[in-house]
Amino acid sequence: MKVNVEFDCSPEEARRFLGLPDVSKANEFYVDTLINTMKGTGNLEQLQDMIKQFTPMGEFGMKMFQQMMETGALAAFGKGGKTSN
Repeated sequence: MKVNVEFDCSPEEARRFLGLPDVSKANEFYVDTLINTMKGTGNLEQLQDMIKQFTPMGEFGMKMFQQMMETGALAAFGKGGKTSN
């Protein structure tokens, strides 16, 4: 037997329903800081140095983060599951 349940709600409603914290203010601060930092970069080398600061483990850290996100998606949606409509 296969049962599909579909919820029609906004991201904010889903966040509250799942009991997740509201991190919108932290996200706004992070984005504003990132934008202001990027405005201060005058050339490609400065931009690369800034990106290295955000990813202290470099390419390995980014691959590890990507793998963690893929593992979480597989756990949440199942192997071969659809993640969009």
